[in-house]
Amino acid sequence: MSMLIDVPIWAFLISVVAGYLLGVISGLVPGIHTNNFALILLAFSPLLFENGLPVVCIAAMILSNAISHTFHDIIPSIFLGAPGEDTALAVLPGHTLLLEGQGSQAVRLSALGSAGSVVFSLFTVIPLSFLFVKSYSLIQENMAYILIFVVFVMVMTEKGGYLHGEGRQKSWKKRFYALLLFGISGLLGVFAFRMEYLSFPIISWGQGSILLPLLSGLFGASQLIISLFSDPVIPAQHDSKPDLEKRKILRGVLTGSIFGSIVAWLPGISSSIATVFARLFVKQEEKDPGHEYETDKAFLSLSKEFIVSISGVNTSNAIFGLMALAFIGKTRSGAMVAINDLLGGITLETSLVILFLCAILLTSLLSYFSTIYLGDNIHHVLEDIEYPKLCYGMIFFLATMVLFSTGLFGLFIFVIAIPIGMLATFLGVKKSHAMGVILLPVILHFI
Repeated sequence: MSMLIDVPIWAFLISVVAGYLLGVISGLVPGIHTNNFALILLAFSPLLFENGLPVVCIAAMILSNAISHTFHDIIPSIFLGAPGEDTALAVLPGHTLLLEGQGSQAVRLSALGSAGSVVFSLFTVIPLSFLFVKSYSLIQENMAYILIFVVFVMVMTEKGGYLHGEGRQKSWKKRFYALLLFGISGLLGVFAFRMEYLSFPIISWGQGSILLPLLSGLFGASQLIISLFSDPVIPAQHDSKPDLEKRKILRGVLTGSIFGSIVAWLPGISSSIATVFARLFVKQEEKDPGHEYETDKAFLSLSKEFIVSISGVNTSNAIFGLMALAFIGKTRSGAMVAINDLLGGITLETSLVILFLCAILLTSLLSYFSTIYLGDNIHHVLEDIEYPKLCYGMIFFLATMVLFSTGLFGLFIFVIAIPIGMLATFLGVKKSHAMGVILLPVILHFI
């Protein structure tokens, strides 16, 4: 084991920086998941090892790629409406902030959420890991009931928009619509996952996932089409300095970090489900009935806090995935599978975990500044493009990406998912209910 830890500092630093740069690419390019690079690096590991790069450095590169990805993947979600698996719920609030001229601020808040979760994780990683080890079996045995309770709370807290002269009188109608949206999207998810064997990638960076057409249709293309109804333009982006209250930033970091750390230990539960948990703890303030819902200050504040929490979820989930591998020997992501294969199933002892935590800290520092820089400047590239043309272009890009990655069956699922995703807007309920596309299949799996 000591031979694994005894690596040249230059090799370790080069590996971390290389992983960070790969994470920038996978984060910014829709459709390239961090797992794709993890599998590619695993495939090339013998060649890298033969050329003098220690196995631990290759593992650190994979880990750095995963962390860097969680910082940068918010950018295409906000500016292009192209969601990844872990940022699907960020599309609507991010898109709203973009059209309010606050897209750059949303990216900065996301960077704060990810950086905050790193700090939270480093301070709590040991006590929380011991706590999760103790309660792991109990949570796993009751996961179906926990998720059913989450769905119940999601539906019962749906109140719809404030109607002038009517107040909240239509709350039960909105709850029925929320349950309807959850059920329809859930049935689509069950069908898609059970028939996934029909998806044959034409061109793919690694293994194509049926989640790509599902989430791209429900949360990406559907929102872009709705935007086209109003013939929008991308307004000049304001100063990116966050105007969200510090207590709300802190609350977003804590809720995201806690739920991201929890789901990292559970089989079949992705960080996208953790964002649903976090969503329940981001309180929506009452709105002034004299304002439109989309431009209401309280709603923008909610959107910003939710962006913070989503980013906290994804980064915390990546960090605690490493802890799950170290403490219970279980892999919860493609990156952890690749690291486990590289190390040959060797137990992650304290010295090796500390080395990987140093890689996480360095990657997070680099990612924080590059995410902010890109968020502050990417709109200069887009400002000369007519927004309707950008929307059409992104819809075509998403469809092409789905076709290449999952074939005609994936394209079929993508087309069906679009009108279901649009239902949330037409019914006046939160789009998070469409996460039934993942929640219902997982509930049935545990049952």
